[in-house]
Amino acid sequence: MPGYENLSRMDLTYREDTPRIRTREGVELYYESRGEGTPITMVNPFFLTSPSWRVFSEELAKEHRLISYDMCNHGASSHIGEEPTWDDHIVDLIGLLDALGIESTYLIGVSTSTVLARDIAIRHPDRIRGIVLTGPVFGPRGMRRQRQVQRAWLRTLETHGVPGLYEHMYPEVFSAEMNEFLGAPGFLAFREAFSALSTVEDLVNGLTRAMKDEHRPAMLAGIQAPALVVVGDDDFLLGPTGAKELAEQFPDGRHEIMPKAGHVPYVDDAEHFQALVHKFIEEVESRA
Repeated sequence: MPGYENLSRMDLTYREDTPRIRTREGVELYYESRGEGTPITMVNPFFLTSPSWRVFSEELAKEHRLISYDMCNHGASSHIGEEPTWDDHIVDLIGLLDALGIESTYLIGVSTSTVLARDIAIRHPDRIRGIVLTGPVFGPRGMRRQRQVQRAWLRTLETHGVPGLYEHMYPEVFSAEMNEFLGAPGFLAFREAFSALSTVEDLVNGLTRAMKDEHRPAMLAGIQAPALVVVGDDDFLLGPTGAKELAEQFPDGRHEIMPKAGHVPYVDDAEHFQALVHKFIEEVESRA
């Protein structure tokens, strides 16, 4: 199956020689930079960490400069207690770009981090060349369904811990095709990796923050940057019709549907996903 061989090569270890970048008082972010060329900044959802991007972005790193990082309160970045607001996360991202000398970048948001990608494109249009919304958690009419899902996940986490949350999320987030292909060995291997990525506190903080977004479709009309919505046709939140309608709400939006892929489609087919991102950037740059 396309892309699934990447999972066996996933390296979640942190590089100890990478200096953290101070973005505000008491906050230092872990980051990784690979490749050269047009910058692409990859923003994690609350369930993944920066190293998880390596195996899913190898082709992009051949022609672009890739930046990945852990948001505050997650992974190897500073933990400060209460989950930062979305405004705080925006300040951190701008501080990271400033420290790395990046004047403008493309953003790839995934699941919950599509909220951050949306907001920073609205508030800092001069810093964002384009956004890729992968498995967005908001749709053409709002995000009520997403909040219902997140509340259910949060209850499971609070009553059954990280293993219980994993068993709840796995059949929803990953595609049926991937689930069948990996079988029980894949389920168990992912459970081990997932349990090592985050603490209960990190996940509770992240889910609680994610539910505090109040998406309004009219917000998208103010985004100047070109936008690409990428959705797997087996995404449990937003199907092909919703992806098309969401993309149409951007002044310069388009959408792509990845066959047999789930909520995090680059896991199902990293090569196809990277080709879509590369094509999008080429089209945008050719008009600049």
